[in-house]
Amino acid sequence: MVSLNRIRNVDFFRRLSRDSTEATSLGAFISILAFLLMAYLIYMELNEYSAVSTSTSILLDRTMDDELLLIKFDISFPALSCAFASVDVNDVLGTTRINITKYIRKYPIYPNTSSSGPEFLPAAIRKLLKHGDEGYDEGSVSLTSANFERFIKQYTILVVNFFAPWCDWSNNLKPSWEKTSQIIRERYDPYLDWRILLAKVDCSMEVELCRRNHIQGYPSIQIFRGRHHDHEFYSGDRDTETLVATMESLVALIPKESDHRSLVDNNDDATDITKRPAALTGGCRIIAFLHVKKVPGNFVIAARSDAHCFDTSLINMTHIINHLTIGKRISPRILADLQRLSPYFGLNLDRLKDREYITERDDANGKATFEHYLQIVKTELVSRRLISEFKLIDAYEYTAHSSLVESAHPVVKFDFELSPWKVLVTENQKSIPWFVTNVCVTLGGVFTVAGILDSLLHNTWGRRKKIKLGKNI
Repeated sequence: MVSLNRIRNVDFFRRLSRDSTEATSLGAFISILAFLLMAYLIYMELNEYSAVSTSTSILLDRTMDDELLLIKFDISFPALSCAFASVDVNDVLGTTRINITKYIRKYPIYPNTSSSGPEFLPAAIRKLLKHGDEGYDEGSVSLTSANFERFIKQYTILVVNFFAPWCDWSNNLKPSWEKTSQIIRERYDPYLDWRILLAKVDCSMEVELCRRNHIQGYPSIQIFRGRHHDHEFYSGDRDTETLVATMESLVALIPKESDHRSLVDNNDDATDITKRPAALTGGCRIIAFLHVKKVPGNFVIAARSDAHCFDTSLINMTHIINHLTIGKRISPRILADLQRLSPYFGLNLDRLKDREYITERDDANGKATFEHYLQIVKTELVSRRLISEFKLIDAYEYTAHSSLVESAHPVVKFDFELSPWKVLVTENQKSIPWFVTNVCVTLGGVFTVAGILDSLLHNTWGRRKKIKLGKNI
């Protein structure tokens, strides 16, 4: 067996007896300072161990190509009617979607962008409307700003055709409209029967009157009911037979003996798809959820209709972007936690939030298009805890550049392009061996330096004593 004495020979920490050592005041002072310094450095090492550190890298985004990108926006247009507001999507692969209605919600607003009513529900407007081609004589009454209010109060139902003589759709409607007006006048004498009258307004002459009634497309047939300015927008076929049938259905609900000045509308035909509440204001707030392919493309918001003309000089595409985000929504609480890892994360999630883009009437005679170019980058946050790794979240941030250009048909256009690279932010937690090693290095280093300092000061103090005593060094 190995003797105990042989084992003692490998002792690295041989000790001197207490009688062979001497305690000094200087050594005690240095020892106290060394202890305090060790405690402080260990505290700092503990903070460093518990602190979050991150590393950032740029990698190729290997997301599946068949995945779609979600774009969410909430944009207010103070001067664009919900009846004609259209959202179109295009991309470089040839995908084109015109006037999207799925996941699109529209709300009428006042010019100050406050809500003016419930959600606007468009009727199912058919792309091919029937028009009459018969000859005609003038049968409808021409209205102006001077007599418009008087006729609204005078007749229980006033059906008005707001038209523009330069518009082909208005000219296609004119024969049927005048013929229908003649038939209705013969059946319901406007001087004896006050229940219904058909009229027309030339918007090229009565610009202010049409603007007050929020007319943006021609022709616009609107149904006014007595003193009440809550009116309906007609979107059915435009041939004489259909128009006459529609007018008859309106009159059928009103007794001839009724006092037209005190009648309250009790229309049971409100579900008719050819009639819908007309926009009470000229503005529209559009809330949309778009799924697009991960390729360069654009989405466009414009005034569009398959059966109306537009005076492009009067189209005002002023808009306020309430928010525009890409990808899944991140709650404020989660965003605050993620910013603990990466302080700059989230600053570009909604870059265009609360931005206003205003068209002045002098901007190319009103023919102004806003173009927004969005460069999208995916950011992924990953956490590493000991030997495991898991994804915290992935989000899409973007930069935006906007410009105002002249165009034949004013629109608001958002071009987007997704970067093939992604930003990877990794949370790196320090290991327990790293902490133990640093603590040992700290303790050993302070102890060694304290020992050297004590020896240096002790020797210096001893030499000074010898010099005072006159002894040779």
